Parts: sequence; C-alpha cells; structure tokens
Amino acid sequence: MSRIVFCFASLAILAAVSASNSFAEEWSQFRGPEGQAISRNKGLPTSWSADKNIAWKTALPGPGGASPIVVGDRIFITCYSGYAVPGAPGGDIGALQRHVLCIQRADGKVVWQKDVPAQQPETPKVRDHGYASSTPVSDGKNIYVFFGKSGVIAFDLQGKQLWQADVGSKVHGWGSATSPVLYKDMVIVNAAVESESLIALNKATGKEVWRMGGMKESWNTPILVPLAGGKTELVVAIMGKVLGVNPETGEQLWSCATDIGWYMVPSIVNDKDVVYSIGGRGTGGSLAVRAGGRGDVTATHRLWRSNKGSNVPSPIVHEGHVYWVHETKGTVSCVKAEKGEVIFEESLAPNSQFYASPVLADGKLYFLTRRGETYVIAAKPKYELLATNSLVDRSTFDASPAVDGDRLLIRSDKFLYCIGGK
Repeated sequence: MSRIVFCFASLAILAAVSASNSFAEEWSQFRGPEGQAISRNKGLPTSWSADKNIAWKTALPGPGGASPIVVGDRIFITCYSGYAVPGAPGGDIGALQRHVLCIQRADGKVVWQKDVPAQQPETPKVRDHGYASSTPVSDGKNIYVFFGKSGVIAFDLQGKQLWQADVGSKVHGWGSATSPVLYKDMVIVNAAVESESLIALNKATGKEVWRMGGMKESWNTPILVPLAGGKTELVVAIMGKVLGVNPETGEQLWSCATDIGWYMVPSIVNDKDVVYSIGGRGTGGSLAVRAGGRGDVTATHRLWRSNKGSNVPSPIVHEGHVYWVHETKGTVSCVKAEKGEVIFEESLAPNSQFYASPVLADGKLYFLTRRGETYVIAAKPKYELLATNSLVDRSTFDASPAVDGDRLLIRSDKFLYCIGGK
C-alpha cells in the first residue's frame, strides 16, 4: 500500500510540474505569450556563468538571430549556414540554406533538423544579424517559419513540411527580421522587405487570405491588441506611423503619427487598449497611443510622445511603467506609462551593444548584450541591479531570450543554452 501511495504522490508532483508549464504559458512565439516578453512563471535563475547553473548546452549548425520557442516537450529554433557565416566570411551564396531544428527540452538533444535551400538570388550581404532572424510561431500542432524571400513554411511537429508560401521577392541589406503571428486560422506576416505588405495566410493551406500594402521601413513584429466588446486589432509600426488593422480583413482602421522618423524595428507592447511604440535612429523616440480609433488619430488618441527611445530592442510594459535599453548607449530607461515621464535612466553597460529584446519573469528584467552578458535588474520603478552574468563564447548573441518554465533559453551564433531549472 505504501508503494501505491508513493506512486500517487509522485504522479501528483509530476502533474503539478506539468501544470506550471501549461500551454497558456508556453513561449510559443516571438516574445512569448501575447508577444509581451512577460512570463508568469516563478523560480527563474538570477545568476549563472559558462560553467555554473547551466542545465544543458547544444551546438547549433549555424548562426541566427531567431529566438527559440517552446512547444510541449520540444524547443524549435532556426539557423542558417553555407554563406557569410561569422568566422568564415564569403563563400558561394548559392550554398546558403536555412535550418529548422527540433530539440528536446529535457536534455537539449536534437530530435530532427530540416534544411531549406535559399531562393536565389538572395542579397549578398546582411548587416550584422544574418539570414535567420525571424522567430517561429506554433499553435501547438504545427510550426510556422518565415525565411524572407524564401517564404513562409509550415511543418508539423515531426518535421513534415505541409506547405510553403511566397510573400514577395525583394531583399534588403539589413535583411528580414519580422516574426509571424497567429490569429484564428491565419498566419500573419509583416513582409515589409519582401513586398511592402502585411499578409495573412491560411494556416491549413498557406493560401493568401488578405494583403495590406504600404508597409515601409518596418522591421517589427505586429501584436494583437484586445479591445472592449471582444474585438481585436492588429497593431504595427511603419516609418512615421503606428497603424491599427482589422486582423479579419486587413483593412487599415487608424493611423497615428510617431514624429520619430525613419525605420521602426522594436515591436510594440500594450497594456489593455494602450500601445507603446519606440524606434528611430540615434536617440529615437517613444509614444503611447490608445487603440480603437478610426482614421488619423494623432490629435485624439496619441497620449504622449518623447524624444527618448531605442532603435533595436523592444520595450516591456509592467505595472504602469515602460522599460527599455538603448542599443548602443547601454542605458536602461524606465518611464511612467501614463505620461511618459522618466523615472530613471541608468548606465547599464555603456560599452556594450544590445540587439536582443529584454524579457520579464519572476519580478526580474533580463537584458542581454551582443557579447553574451546578461544584466538582471528588479522589475520596479527604482533601479536595482541584481546580477551580471556572462556566457561569452566568442560568438554573437542577437536573439532575445525565451522563458521555459523556471529556466531561460539563450542562443548565440554557436550554441543554445538552457539556464537554471531544478
């Protein structure tokens, strides 16, 4: 009898662990649940190093700026190889290919790898981050990847290719970096580089459902913003404007001037129906807009605008405050979400570059540099540095971290690290 009781107790513990990593909290898209880079999971690590608090470390077949995603007991990530690989520049661009990897969460072992040759001609050079910067997305049944002019591709969880869709043939020297998002039975892609379009594809077939043009100088991933009455808007930033779109039809509903200028890279975040956007070269800028308007809402729905912002990493909104880090100055900022008032600006890492967007979990904000240092600060409107951690492995860390239960997933050009966990 005691053995039976012990078995039931063990099963109860396992069920509790599984519940803590339920699908609702899975990091199944860029920046996790709702695209906000916020996890409700607890117990995440604060301190680690290359030989401390590392659950496992997996070598990757090539570099990339895409983040890992978590689906069930698997992790999915993309890479590229064959051409312009850091440490081995040049080569034959005809050999360029992307890879989709399926990795076991438990031990980091590669379950399967699918190779996708690049549609040619590709751009002969992509500045800094290479040819695999779009994070996959999953609905728990299939995964969807975006490879620029090579298209959007659907795979089942066993690696069988289901379809491949063309979303445009243009290329850019800064590459293609937006990630797909899911809405009902659609995969929505910001194909600003490939066709200056926002495109919705049917999840089951890859057939185009709708297309909206006018997407210029836009490298950010759209977000879905819930409104009163059960409605939803798709919000994305382009050069000079934030746009609200009907995700059912692709109809542009509203636009708001940013007065920031040039291209927009950071993804938007929202708190209920208010969206926060940062971007622009140099010091950049930031603004808050209430969604739900119609037409030009600059005069009616723009709540505030500031000359402070960042050009690459996306922000996080949390408990009435917006946080971000400047990509070259290494300054972390906290502003009041209501009015844009600066609460603090601190020099986090003045000699570092930040391309990865931060994540928030367990009351902590994680900021990752391109060298592999992660600065952990308290997620509160008073600056408190909790830890500085290093995974320097002579490669580049451009991808945003992901949360996997009580662990962090961080990828470099060479490895995927799983950090922490009990």
